Amino acid sequence: MKLLAGNSNLPLAKAMSEYLELPLTQASVRRFADEEIFVEIHENVRGEDVFLIQSTSYPANDNLMELLICIDALRRASAKRITAVVPYFGYARQDRKPGPRTPISAKLVANLITVAGANRVLSVDLHAGQIQGFFDIPTDNLFGAPVMSADIQARFADRPVTVVSPDVGGVVRARSLAKRLNNAPLAIVDKRRERAGESEVMNIIGEVSGRFCILIDDIVDSAGTLCNAAAALRQQGAADVVAYVTHGVLSGGAAARVGASELTELVVTDSIYSGEPDEGGNKIRRLTIAPLLAEAIRRIADESSVSSLFD
Repeated sequence: MKLLAGNSNLPLAKAMSEYLELPLTQASVRRFADEEIFVEIHENVRGEDVFLIQSTSYPANDNLMELLICIDALRRASAKRITAVVPYFGYARQDRKPGPRTPISAKLVANLITVAGANRVLSVDLHAGQIQGFFDIPTDNLFGAPVMSADIQARFADRPVTVVSPDVGGVVRARSLAKRLNNAPLAIVDKRRERAGESEVMNIIGEVSGRFCILIDDIVDSAGTLCNAAAALRQQGAADVVAYVTHGVLSGGAAARVGASELTELVVTDSIYSGEPDEGGNKIRRLTIAPLLAEAIRRIADESSVSSLFD
């Protein structure tokens, strides 16, 4: 098999390459003066099982186009099988019609990847599980929970942990993590806006007083929800609040907002590479998912079970 990396997250691709003891395929991805993307693969990939590593994070449209052009280049070079390894699948939050005359962009992106020539997709913590069904090709959705639970048990094993979902929609994810943490108690933040123009009221469902609260989510973008949830948990007597999130989008002033919040720490994975140090001081820490992705790639190449990674 061969590994090919786009430009969105080279550090993660290199870490996966080291884990698999397999060098990255030599290729150049460059831009013309008008920002058109050009891809040239410098090694023979005919008949190879190729894994293309590219997150569609910021700048989302550039990285998505780079992914599609790389897939097309591999298909025209007669690669036997092309697996799009997309640690962070952009546009995933647009997975339904929230109102009239709006798109389902996640389905559109799935169609683009399929039509470009990908034979398989590998991603981590898709925003909604049904996105797997948007693809007409095999799709593996890995979970960041094992990486997070191992870190929590290594650092906070002696604390009275309660897992908290920052909204009702994330209860399944929170319950999964709580189960891994020896069936830790579960709490839910119920947020509602009573009237237009009034601030949201945060109600905590579950006992958090004196507990070490771990907020769990899949994406942190502006960090407003997490910071408000942390403040509400503190008001209810939580001893400490730490957030674990798979994809650290952290757009705009999110890092600074985290730094000034009630959160003790925000832990994100390296599914997204910003290229710059986080501004949140020492409150933001990154966990690597390179071994998880690399092991999944090995199992796909060997035609063995991927789901057994999470047993």
